[in-house]
Amino acid sequence: MNDRPTGNYEDRIADLERRVRLLEGSTGSDESPSADEGASADEGARADESARTASPGTAGSIGYQGTVSLYGNVSWTVEYDAAATLGLNGSAIAGVLDALGNPARLAIVRTLLRGPATASELQEATALSSPGRLYHHLRTLSAAHIVEQQSRNRYHIPPAKVVPLLVLSLAAADVAEQL
Repeated sequence: MNDRPTGNYEDRIADLERRVRLLEGSTGSDESPSADEGASADEGARADESARTASPGTAGSIGYQGTVSLYGNVSWTVEYDAAATLGLNGSAIAGVLDALGNPARLAIVRTLLRGPATASELQEATALSSPGRLYHHLRTLSAAHIVEQQSRNRYHIPPAKVVPLLVLSLAAADVAEQL
């Protein structure tokens, strides 16, 4: 995995600051991802690499956190500078939102948030009429880094994505005035 930061200058500085805090063993954490029971050490390492923080600026900060036990225990906390959030890669954000904006893909994600599933289980759970439609949606979700193929015919959501996906769902329900 490439440890080289991408993004704008502020994101790169924030990433370096986070890495220094981790190296120094700082316990005053802006983030505390962990994955266990059902998540391998490799997946836990990816969870750590996926988190990003930016020190709160004059615009304030935005964040989310959660501790989830669906098909393994995952804890995740992220805090990010509010103004820096507006500078994040818009194409990547739109790709994730677009992937989740389809009812069939959202049904696939909701099914996988309950645990890994085979293609036939996903087709049954989502009532898709053909395997071709299912694989089309799985390719879109995979391209957006939401779903991973665990084995030849089995799919899952990486532990590092569980809390963020649940937060996206909750935030969308809030925006839609469903809470």
